Parts: sequence; structure tokens; C-alpha cells
Amino acid sequence: MLNSEILSKIKKIELRSKKLVDDVFSGKYHSVFKGQGLEFSEVREYVPGDDVRRISWNVTARRNKPYIKKYDEEREQTVMFVVDLSASGQFGSKTVIKNDLIAELTAVLAFSALKNGDRAGLLTFTDVVEQYIKPQKNKKHILRLIDIILSYKPQNKKTNIENALKSLNRLCKRKALVFLISDFYDENFDRMLKVTAKKHDLVCIKVSDPKEHEIPERGIFRLQDAETGSLMDIDFFSEKVREEYYKNLNKHNDYLNDTFKVAKTDVMNVYTDKPYILELIKFFKARQEKALKHY
Repeated sequence: MLNSEILSKIKKIELRSKKLVDDVFSGKYHSVFKGQGLEFSEVREYVPGDDVRRISWNVTARRNKPYIKKYDEEREQTVMFVVDLSASGQFGSKTVIKNDLIAELTAVLAFSALKNGDRAGLLTFTDVVEQYIKPQKNKKHILRLIDIILSYKPQNKKTNIENALKSLNRLCKRKALVFLISDFYDENFDRMLKVTAKKHDLVCIKVSDPKEHEIPERGIFRLQDAETGSLMDIDFFSEKVREEYYKNLNKHNDYLNDTFKVAKTDVMNVYTDKPYILELIKFFKARQEKALKHY
């Protein structure tokens, strides 16, 4: 049974996200995430300017004049949320922890998908796949997904994005719209990200806290790795230590930027100290402009 704190969080997230969907995002979602495929509708007589690749040779031969196949956009698509539940998601130096932000983001996008007539599913992971929830299309199901993100106690604490994407590709045979939501504290997933981006319409949402990107003030600090539990005393009086800390931060950021670029995946950055609505609006706008250029 859910405790009162989790129930209260779910209710608040539901109310906020549905308001955002109704007021801001429903039209934007549909315009940038239309159906992922085409389904056969009918044949009609060829007219100059039609794509000759769509000529139906069987019908053309029977009727002695060229006919083409007409396709309609599939109205329904599958939306998968691939959500990182590793221990680093419990960190937050501001008013919200990363995991709560992930839950609300998922709610906004899932209710947008529902309003658009799409099915939503969930795959949660640490260094193993924790849960897989098959896509469905109803409000009760969306609330269940939010509940899992907020209240599920993962088996493990570490992160393995490569393993999560392998599992997703095995479970989702057809092309889906995939939101990979994580703080991306992992490495060696670049090849699998590229594979997944080719198979699906992949959007990476990077969730960050400002303290994770700041070099601590000078002093001796005891730092704990949330995913391994290991403790380490670090002397930030030392210029060498500070330089090495900054170098490692930059190295990982460079790896992520290169990985996203090579995979040609869309990326959205959200932060625990900033309103995510602004980042969502900016993302939708950029995606619309990209689609218009491609068209």
C-alpha cells in the first residue's frame, strides 16, 4: 500500500502535469511527435509529381494505367520511458531531488502521449533492468508509471545504460518514441545509443543538479559515491586535486556530447534548480524547426 507522502506527490504531479498538458504541451507534442509509421490506405490513379516508388505494379498491370499506393500516417504510436533509478537519482541540493523531477517530466510527457492517443510504457533500470511495464493507453496506467518511479525500491544502485538499451531493443520490436531519462553517470554506452537511435526515435533527457558541476570550495571534504557507497577524503586545498577534479568533469561531459552527436539523437537538459517547463518549450521549438528543415 502506498504511504500518504507518495500519494500526495502523485496527486500533485498529476494535477500539475495535466494542467501543463492542457495549457501548453498537447498541441506541441502532436506537432513534433506524430505517428512513427505509415499504414496502407488505398490505391489511386497516378498523377504527375507522385512518387514513382509507390507505384502498385500489380494494379497497374491489371488496369493498363499507372496506380500508386496511398498511405496514411499511423494515428497511434508507442512511447517508451527508459528511466534511470540508480542511487545518484536520490541526490538534490535544491528543493527537489533528481528522481522527483524525473517523475514529473515523465508525467507531463505521458499525459501528452495519452491525449494524443498514444500508448506509454516504462522500463526502469540500474545496472540491471528493474522493471518493464508494457505500453497501455489509459489514465490509471500513467499514474501507475509515476508511482513506480517515485516509490519502487531498486535491487541495485549502479548504472548500466548499455544494458538497458539492449533490453529495450529486444522488447520493442517496432519503432517507438523513446525517452531515455538519466543523469548519464555512466560510460561505454555510445555504440548501443547509436544502435537505438537508428531503430527508434530516441530523445535523451539529461537530469542534473548544479552541485554536481561545481568544484567544491577549498577545504578537505568527505565525498561519498551514491552508487558504490565508497567514502573518500579529498583535499581541495590542493591545486593539483582541483585541476584533476575539473579535468574529470570535463572529460565526462565531452564523452556525453560526442556520444549524443555521433548517435544523432535529440538531447534535452533539465536541472533541479530551474523550471523544466522552459526547457521543454525550448526543446519542442527546436524539434519543430528541425522537422521543417528536414521537410
